[in-house]
Amino acid sequence: MDEQTALIRLFSWLSPAFPIGGFAYSQGLETAIADGRVRDKDQLAGWISGQLHRGNLRTDAYFLAIAARAVANCDWTTLAEANQVCLALQVSAERDKETREQGKSFLQAASAWPMRAPDALNAAFEQAMALPIAFGAMAGLHRVSPGAAIAGFANSAVAQQISVGVRLIPLGQTAGLAVQASLEAEIAQMSTEAHSAQLADISGLSYGTDIASIKHEDLRVRIFRS
Repeated sequence: MDEQTALIRLFSWLSPAFPIGGFAYSQGLETAIADGRVRDKDQLAGWISGQLHRGNLRTDAYFLAIAARAVANCDWTTLAEANQVCLALQVSAERDKETREQGKSFLQAASAWPMRAPDALNAAFEQAMALPIAFGAMAGLHRVSPGAAIAGFANSAVAQQISVGVRLIPLGQTAGLAVQASLEAEIAQMSTEAHSAQLADISGLSYGTDIASIKHEDLRVRIFRS
């Protein structure tokens, strides 16, 4: 598969229309907005920036890179270990359900592009798999550029968070795009760092987003599932 075709395939996987249900989740942002901690575009940008630096957006990008590399190298042990760690690090029941359900939906939707996979990888796909692991594994199988896959996934995740803010704060579309533009350099830097990530590099320091995710289960009025 040539580079252009691989990029088109990646764009399809990252399309808002790709049926994995990402629009239904806020990853705790709905709690922060309800609590009044995120009230405008600057606070929204700060919330997302924190996730890119030491939160789940960074961690997911690292896991994606590790999974893509593992599949490219036929390293099934590392792939399984990365998936186990990724699932174990989900801080709430909602986040755990979110990543498992989206991972399953992504693999089902991506099967529209048939690709012969090793038996060990097919066996891994039959188990519960976190979304960034599933995405990275599929990118590795289809020989999509790891750098493009990481950057695209991270940018799409940021756009999803911004969409939550646009709807709930609420913000206008122009303000939402301004947030996306302001985070472009941070997304690029984090994606570059993630490219060579190892399991030993997995860490985080995002108590605010973690607590918001846990508290979301008790919100009396909820639009999103996490």
